[in-house]
Amino acid sequence: MSAIPEEFAGIYRGVSEVFPHQPDSDDPNESLLARLQQTDRPLRIKLGIDPTGSEIHLGHSIPVRKLRAFQDAGHTAVLLIGDFTARIGDPTGKSEVRKQLTEAEVKANAETYIEQVRPILDFDTPGRLEIRYNSEWLAKLDLGKILELLGTMTVGQMLAKEGFAKRYEQGNPVYLHEFLYPLMQGFDSVALKADVELGGTDQKFNVAVGRDLQRHFGLTPQFGMMLPLLLGTDGSQKMSKSLGNYVGLQEDPLSMYSKLEKVPDALISDYFELLTKRSLDSLPENPRQAQKQLALDVTGQFHGEAAAQQAQKDAINLVQGGSGQAEAVPEFSLTAVNFPAKVFYLLGATPLCSSSSDARRQIKGGAVKLDGEKVSDPNVEFAGPDELVGKVLQVGKKKFVRLVA
Repeated sequence: MSAIPEEFAGIYRGVSEVFPHQPDSDDPNESLLARLQQTDRPLRIKLGIDPTGSEIHLGHSIPVRKLRAFQDAGHTAVLLIGDFTARIGDPTGKSEVRKQLTEAEVKANAETYIEQVRPILDFDTPGRLEIRYNSEWLAKLDLGKILELLGTMTVGQMLAKEGFAKRYEQGNPVYLHEFLYPLMQGFDSVALKADVELGGTDQKFNVAVGRDLQRHFGLTPQFGMMLPLLLGTDGSQKMSKSLGNYVGLQEDPLSMYSKLEKVPDALISDYFELLTKRSLDSLPENPRQAQKQLALDVTGQFHGEAAAQQAQKDAINLVQGGSGQAEAVPEFSLTAVNFPAKVFYLLGATPLCSSSSDARRQIKGGAVKLDGEKVSDPNVEFAGPDELVGKVLQVGKKKFVRLVA
């Protein structure tokens, strides 16, 4: 990507791809930079979110942060809640058909999504934010309009979408309603008259469909701005709640801080670039100090600087045994546990619970954390003590033990 003027640096920070991209062109239909420099009106920047779950994590926040960067540059963020498309579910990257949600489930999820992005977006400046729901137009499409949409794409083009061809070759069902998903998402861009659509790199196909449909309906095609998919705290796979390698936006300050200060060294620069505004030239050289700074910066965004500072102090005291507080967390020797051991058994063997049954109740009640991460399954099993040594096991807000060999 060619040199970006300083005034647009925030918009282009951490971007994987912009398309179409003719950096030397002055044509605002070929170069987003030219569009930004020549426009006489705020651009409409679309970000679609399908509320298929109730919790947003830091990976989801990356395009939301980019939406804020456009707001700060004077443009209009259009946060599109896919309350209609969520009933289908995006088939991108899925090896099987997604469960279709009820209207009530989608509505409940949408309400929580908006609250979770509130710390990121500018909700206050007039003209900077529109929140729209695609049921406004998709629920009103008649069969004639649906047939027109279907007529813009061939089966061969649809099978080129990631996942469809693979599922078809493996004999896994590909349902016709799934073919409608990218067409409906593309029609969202028509309805919203989007100038730019944001999305993860796995969304390029859908964004390109939006361009094609805008052209079909006589509109100026949108630009696509693709953003990286954030690797999770395990350092190997995309951040995902199902993989347990995520940091949720609604997590308490200590949990958020504790997870972020353990981000693998190889990911620290990416996390700073994608999740903060801090200059990459000013990062601490010491990886451990960089982890702490990252944890402070990100936790502060969602809970405030004071809460982030307190979370750091609590993490030092509880996990590291900070100066003058080393005895604040009693130790529990894992030699008293027979491995392999399920977490409810481990917890029941400590002074934190009166029995294994009590341990199960505490876990199911959401009161148990291991190194700041909530334990939700009492049957999680540990093969040996090595993966537990040095970690803090917690029940409630005031009962802790540090696991030692």
